Amino acid sequence: MIFTKNPKEIRVMFTPFRDGLQSMFGGKTRINDILPAIEASAAMGIRHFEFGGGARYQAPYFYCGEDPFETMQIIRNAVGPDADLQILTRSISGVTLTTQNIAALNLQAKLHKQYGTTWDRNFDFMNDVDLLVKTGQPIVDSGMHHQVCVAFMGLPFESKTAHTAEFYIGIAQKLVDSGVHFDSLCMKDASGTTTPKVVYETAKGIRKILPPEVPLWSHTHDTASTAVSCYMAAIEGGADGIDLSVRPLASGTVQPDVRSMDHALKGTGYSLDLDASRMGEIEDLLNIGLKDYSFNPVVTSADARVVGFPMPGGAIGPNVHMMVKAGILDRYSEVLAEFPVVVQAGGAWTSVTPGSQQYWLQAFNNVLYGRWKKIEPGYGKSVLGYFGTTPLPSDPDVIKLASEQLGLPVLKDNPLEAAPNILPQAKKELEERNLPTDEKSVFLVAAAMVPNKNIELNEGIRLLKGKPKIDLPLKKKAEPAKPVAPIAPAAPAAPAAPAFVPGPVTTTCQIEENGVTRNFRVTVDIPGNAMGGTPAPAAAPAAIPAPSTNLVSVFSPFEGDAPVVELKVKKGDRVTKGQAIGAVEAMKTNHPVNAPVDGVVAEVCVEIGDDVDSGKPIIQINTGG
Repeated sequence: MIFTKNPKEIRVMFTPFRDGLQSMFGGKTRINDILPAIEASAAMGIRHFEFGGGARYQAPYFYCGEDPFETMQIIRNAVGPDADLQILTRSISGVTLTTQNIAALNLQAKLHKQYGTTWDRNFDFMNDVDLLVKTGQPIVDSGMHHQVCVAFMGLPFESKTAHTAEFYIGIAQKLVDSGVHFDSLCMKDASGTTTPKVVYETAKGIRKILPPEVPLWSHTHDTASTAVSCYMAAIEGGADGIDLSVRPLASGTVQPDVRSMDHALKGTGYSLDLDASRMGEIEDLLNIGLKDYSFNPVVTSADARVVGFPMPGGAIGPNVHMMVKAGILDRYSEVLAEFPVVVQAGGAWTSVTPGSQQYWLQAFNNVLYGRWKKIEPGYGKSVLGYFGTTPLPSDPDVIKLASEQLGLPVLKDNPLEAAPNILPQAKKELEERNLPTDEKSVFLVAAAMVPNKNIELNEGIRLLKGKPKIDLPLKKKAEPAKPVAPIAPAAPAAPAAPAFVPGPVTTTCQIEENGVTRNFRVTVDIPGNAMGGTPAPAAAPAAIPAPSTNLVSVFSPFEGDAPVVELKVKKGDRVTKGQAIGAVEAMKTNHPVNAPVDGVVAEVCVEIGDDVDSGKPIIQINTGG
């Protein structure tokens, strides 16, 4: 049991407005729905908030139709000029999921500072010290508090080399020896899978090598129900600050509730620097603001299985929401089972974004297509060295497959120098569309650019055009019951009239095609009839043309909604069986849609950007053409 005779106050970074939103909803929440809770938190004296970066940079304009920098400014205005507002950045990836060069990282730091940020927590999922040093410099130059990270994770297999206390202490020592300026150091466990013993030993070892004036921070998630015990271990080892949240954006895949930690510290001589007794006020405001949002039990509940698939809470939430949207949540357990395979083969980088997303998507591809049949681009670039040096050697066979499938060599140079400078391209795309080309607009577009992604689907372009995609995890509203028409009195007998169908007729049918069974709801209206059911006078009902038996519809492979991101054919093109006719996006990766038969494209039924499911055809092929 921890105890100190000399009372010590532990500083808290309050996380519901960034990590809480990301871990529960993938960050997909409107600013006005959380603003009252933010204002109340500041009014009661909370002085340190996490408010941006991570998915809370991307989600506002990817899914909510909001400018992420403007939402940051709104929060700054709400909390006043003196509170510390902290963001999360990802080393060479910054706030994106791809690699950025120094020019983009410099602009990123400038904009974050401009829109109210005072602290920047920067981590590298490879724990590549050289990249931490080089990507930390823009943060230092901007004037923000530079909090450098050592990224933690419990391995799903045995290793005495990586992810041990000695391994983490060694990284901290290299950071100290590098000479890079940092104002604090954070032990960041995004998946909540490090054991309390490793946390304690690491905190104790790092505290010895840090200058006494440099605060040591601890961050974890409660996914495995061990967060409070890990924080207790960190505090006993010498940590000065921890991250906490509040219900309904606490526990499960998020950080523990302030009240839980406050209770655990009673009688120990340690205390928190905020008033736990007032958390109920914030909770009530969050419950009101988020009343229309659907909380998925997968992310609100602890899951002990996470020790075998070290997936961060901030990634579980978005991935679950994407699987629900694509209609494939039933395969969740299969993906989890594949996780240890991709971790070990990759080289045991830390499971935190974008590394966690790379693990997840590769495990997903292994389940969907067969092991290593489709290398996910981010995972492949990681084993090839484009994100830095892996903690353990990657599997040589996987390296070879990644190089062949992606058409990339193993990178021998510095990843920062190999990263493309995409700022000029982003500015060019804006100029061609007569859109603003100020620094913020350029960065919004650049940060959403992904290789091989249609620029018209770029979220920055769409936001600036006033046509953002809105995709919020809201509760489904029940459709109002249709009023029952009164029964009319019986009419007197009339002379026989030509037979007709009185208005549209709705029925259901089941179709089996290429081994896939689909259910359809069909409404039929006989030509020549008015929609109200009255036949055209003196006109015989028109014949219903028989559907062509030569038409074959091509559908998305996913039951739920998936946007069309590529169309490779047009009406009149001849296609062959197995040919890729386009692609849909699911789980942030493109999946090909192939022609099931030979023939001629009779109709292209969608446009790029349209959402489709397994019942909405993408194209129709005439096999008799």
